[in-house]
This record gives sequence, C-alpha cells and structure tokens, in this order.
Amino acid sequence: MEFLTNNFHTLLALIATGIFAGVLAGLLGVGGGIVIVPVLFFLFQGFGVSPESAMVIATATSLATIVPTSISSIRSHLKKGNVDVELLRRWAGFILIGVLAGSWLVTRVNGEMLALLFGVIAILSALNMLFRTGKSALFSQLPGKAGQTVMGTSIGFFSSMVGIGGGTISVPLLTLYNYPAHKAVGTAAAIGLIISLPGAMALLTMGTAPVDAPVGTFGLVNLIGFICIVPLTVLFAPVGASLAAKLDAAKLKKIFALVLLVTGGRMMAQLML
Repeated sequence: MEFLTNNFHTLLALIATGIFAGVLAGLLGVGGGIVIVPVLFFLFQGFGVSPESAMVIATATSLATIVPTSISSIRSHLKKGNVDVELLRRWAGFILIGVLAGSWLVTRVNGEMLALLFGVIAILSALNMLFRTGKSALFSQLPGKAGQTVMGTSIGFFSSMVGIGGGTISVPLLTLYNYPAHKAVGTAAAIGLIISLPGAMALLTMGTAPVDAPVGTFGLVNLIGFICIVPLTVLFAPVGASLAAKLDAAKLKKIFALVLLVTGGRMMAQLML
C-alpha cells in the first residue's frame, strides 16, 4: 500500500501511456514503440531521471512491451495469410544478428546518441507518413541475397537500438521495393517478435540499471512500466480499431505524423542545444 501511495503519479502516468499507445496502434496501425519510447523518455525525466538514463530505460522497456503485443498481432495476421514465412526464414538470422549487435551497443553507448537516433528515425517516419503514397515504390522487386542481408541486419540493428518493433522501418522499406502493403504489415509483426524478445532479454540481463533509474528497473527494463503498459495496450487496441472505422484515419495519421515530427525534433533539440 505504501508503494502505491509513494508512486501513485508514476503508475498513473504509465497506465495512461498504455492506453494512449493501444488506442493509437489500433487507430492508425502504428507500432507501440514509436509512441511508448518518446512518452517514457519525457515521463522518466519528469520523475528526476537524467535524459541519458531515461532513453536507455525507455528503449529497453519498449522492447519488452512489444513481445506480447507482437504475438497477438502475429496470430491475427497469420489467420489472414499476411505473414511471408519464406521471407522470415531468409531474414530471421540476419535480423537476430542486428538485434544482438544493437542491444550490446545500447549497454555501451551514451543515451544521448540513442535519443538522437530515435529523433532521426521518428522524423523520417513522419515524413514517410506525410508525403509518400502507397504507389511510390522505387524498385520493382526486392534486391538479391546481399541486399536482403543488409536490409534484415539493419532493421534488427536500428530497431533494437531505439526500442521499436521493426514495422516503423521494415514496412516503408519493403514497400519501397514494390512489396504488397498488407503483407509488409503482417510480416513486420513477426519481425517485431524477432527483434523484441532477444532485444528485451539482452537488455534485461546484460544492462546495468543507472543510479537514477526509476523504481522497478531491473537491468535496463522498467518492469513496473511493462506491467502497467502491456495489458492496457492490448485492451485498448481494439478500441482504436473501432474508432478508425468511424473517423478519418488518413487525416488522423497525418496529424500523428506532425506530432511525431515535433516529438522527434524536440528530442534532438533537447540534447543538441
């Protein structure tokens, strides 16, 4: 009871994060990590955590939350036949190599670098949502083995470094190569599990909690954040999906892209200025 009293505001903020991420995931089809990381980054700072520590803990906690939500998403996409199992077989090993390298680097580099990297990815993701149409493929098909090796490794590496499940990078990248959008989204859900499970485990076991880490942090994962966010994200994703049927999702996606643009810019500005 004393724990709840002392940490009431933190728990309330984490619960709100889970609801917000779930609704947005269902409403706009965006991955939870692209929402959870910046929210936790600023939230932890509000409770006295340094920006450097806040970023590495936000990254690791986000990866942990993606594990159960990606499993639920994979089951749904498998039923619809939207997961490219053959592509996953080719890419899984390279994604895993990228994840392990990225996770190791997270435990070694300054959190400021991770925040800057997230800011760049967030801004590029926002610009992609704002200006790129579904017909804007630049290539007629996926590259050869060497090119796909680089793609898979890069997706695992950069996604694990900034706490996102892979969809933020893999969906735009696959559709650039004239890959069907519905299969890109379904396959990205499976890629998210390949990234999040080993990434979260690595940061939980290899990472050391910073001295100013928020309560409930083990390794680099904040388990209280994980417990608060996951059930609410799963619970509220269908709410977002039902809202999408009633609202103009395309217009809302553009609004979210603008918010993401500002958020990414603010994260970069906070650390550079």
